[in-house]
Amino acid sequence: MDFGVLLGQSYQAFVRQLHAHLAERGHRVLGASYGYVLRTLAENALTASQLGERLGITAQGAAKVVDEMVRHGYVERRADPGDKRAKLLHLSDRGRDMLETVRTFHAEYERELIARVGADQVATVRAVLSEIISADSGAEQTFRPL
Repeated sequence: MDFGVLLGQSYQAFVRQLHAHLAERGHRVLGASYGYVLRTLAENALTASQLGERLGITAQGAAKVVDEMVRHGYVERRADPGDKRAKLLHLSDRGRDMLETVRTFHAEYERELIARVGADQVATVRAVLSEIISADSGAEQTFRPL
C-alpha cells in the first residue's frame, strides 16, 4: 500500500472511532471542521472572520460551520464588548464538554495503542508524523479542515 494511502486510511479509521465515541456520549459531529473550531475557540473568543483566518478557510466557510455548531449548541455568539457591531464566538458548556470528550478519547486511544504495539513504536510514529509536519516548512501552520 502506498505510504500516503496508509496515512489517509489510518486517519480515517481514527476519525470513525472518534465519531463513534462521541455519538455514544451524545455528541453529533456533522463536519470535519468541528474539532478545529473547538480547539481554536478554546484558546480565545474570535469573530467568524478571525476564525476563518486561523483555520485557513473563508469567512463565509467559517460562518457556515459556526452556524451549524450554534444550532447544535456547541458554540455561542456574544456581543464583543469592544465593538457592539461584532459578535465573538465562544464555546458553550456543551462545546467544552465535547472538547474534553475528544481530548479524553485521544489520550485513551494512544494508551490503547501503546498497550497493543508498545511505547517505543508509538513514540516512533509520533516522531515520524512530527517530522512530516516540520518538513513542510513552506506551509502555513494552521488547523486545516480536511
